[in-house]
Amino acid sequence: MVRLQRPGAPGAAGVQRVPLIVRSGDVLDGGAAGWLEGHDVLAVDGRVVEVGRGLRAPDDAIVLDARGLRVVPGLIDCHVHVNAATADLASLSRWPASYTTAHAARLMRDMLHRGFTTVRDTGGADFGLARAQAEGLLDGPRIVFGGKALSQTGGHGDGRSSGEQAYEDPCHHLGLGRVVDGVDAVRVAARDELRKGAHHIKVMAGGGVASPTDRIDSTQYSMDELRAIVDEAHAANRYVAAHAYTARSVNRALEAGVRTIEHGNLIDDRSVSLLLSSGAFLVPTLVTYWALQDEGRTFGLPEDSWRKVAEVLDAGLGALERAFRAGVRIAYGSDLLGGMQRHQSREFRIRAEVQPPAEVLRSATTVAADLLGMAGEIGVIAPGAHADLLLVDGDPLTDAGPLSTPDTHVRTVVQAGTIVER
Repeated sequence: MVRLQRPGAPGAAGVQRVPLIVRSGDVLDGGAAGWLEGHDVLAVDGRVVEVGRGLRAPDDAIVLDARGLRVVPGLIDCHVHVNAATADLASLSRWPASYTTAHAARLMRDMLHRGFTTVRDTGGADFGLARAQAEGLLDGPRIVFGGKALSQTGGHGDGRSSGEQAYEDPCHHLGLGRVVDGVDAVRVAARDELRKGAHHIKVMAGGGVASPTDRIDSTQYSMDELRAIVDEAHAANRYVAAHAYTARSVNRALEAGVRTIEHGNLIDDRSVSLLLSSGAFLVPTLVTYWALQDEGRTFGLPEDSWRKVAEVLDAGLGALERAFRAGVRIAYGSDLLGGMQRHQSREFRIRAEVQPPAEVLRSATTVAADLLGMAGEIGVIAPGAHADLLLVDGDPLTDAGPLSTPDTHVRTVVQAGTIVER
């Protein structure tokens, strides 16, 4: 019996992974356009080394029989909060680090079991969680993190109620954001998040649902502040992701040079034009509004925040359709909170109301990999890529059902060449 290394440990402690060969499955081609029927995938030391028919494998290789199944790349969710174990985000700042980490470990494990082998955390996760996953100390998707999101006073990242005055030093608590105002101050904050390893900077450029004192239709940060944050990210060869719903806040953010728009439920034609001309990405998160409407209060969303959900819920599909028809680059995101994170895969089915299932799959594979600057490494089954694979019952190019219901259709998850225990 072969002893397997933990799935999150790429070569930890110098240990070589056991080779793996997936036999006779229908493998998604590199462009996610069709199936390579009856193909094998050989992985050595966590990477794909060959895709073809009748491949020879090392004698000690683990063999997975994929006959009758589809083999797709591990999925990528570009908008998660692995620390958000409750929808009452303000309360996270009062949780002990050990308790938050325990919750994050469980949420990450569940994401991996649903087939998400890489995620981008857009507020909350840090170097410690990313490193723990990479070293195999906890099971979960590899994390591309942005540290704490930057928010103006009274913005989407300010969890204080109207009656509160003091704000704890953001460098020493576990909330998802930090409050900072002024051009010089936002430069220092952006530099600090980059110092701590952030792969991107998240900025709250407009109002939000889970924040207690702002309006959905507000714009946040001055143009000078937004440009200063973008300048700092560009100086470090990183980029800025902007939380924004309305066309006004989206357009300001794009004019300032941000690379990704998170949500964008209320965009207009100018928003689409700016997204196209700048080459920016749109990351809709439609499932979270559906979940917040139905379950938000059960999982800690304050009543005032719950009332805001209706403002963005109905417009989301229309915005997605408008952007898709225009050719905007659209990546997969979920943005779920607390116990609602179990609905992460439902985004496939919601988007399929206005997009072909094949396009939704691309948004969670090749498009997402481009957004993360990891094209060729993740989101594709090709030599040199991480051996992140899903064995799926059904055809996700023509039907959103298989990936939206992983408990019944995702038979096996492989991360970095290691079978994930489910």
